[in-house]
Amino acid sequence: MSERLQPGDPAPAFTLPDADGKQVSLANHAGRKVIVYFYPAALTPGCTKQACDFTDNLRLLAGAGYDVIGVSPDKPEKLAKFREQEQLGVTLVGDPEKKVLEAYGAFGEKKLYGKVVTGVIRSTVVVDEEGRVERALYNVKATGHVAKLLRDLKIDGA
Repeated sequence: MSERLQPGDPAPAFTLPDADGKQVSLANHAGRKVIVYFYPAALTPGCTKQACDFTDNLRLLAGAGYDVIGVSPDKPEKLAKFREQEQLGVTLVGDPEKKVLEAYGAFGEKKLYGKVVTGVIRSTVVVDEEGRVERALYNVKATGHVAKLLRDLKIDGA
């Protein structure tokens, strides 16, 4: 199972395809803070709620210097359908091989309805301007997570 990241760790580099099949790299965001959030599956209720919450707060986050990238094991075609169906503004990238999910500690054993299963651990990693982990939050809730994140990052205006 993958190791969890800690504040101060270098954020693992990645390049993954977005909903349009274009390559998105963490390195493209150098000099800005990046919220990388990991979710189990596009077009599911909890993941939709979380993606909509990030979309609703994108202007606020961007104004505070944050870019947002959502990562799931989905293929670009499913991400495109998710983006269009829910009118999402966040950048969504797919990691079908789960290499980035594992590198960020967002894939492994978790409890689901009382059973231990292996899968995506809903997580959020805040990366600073130098590419280091500022915060690493694991087992976050889909609902209310973005509001809590805004409070924790002291971003006003929500």
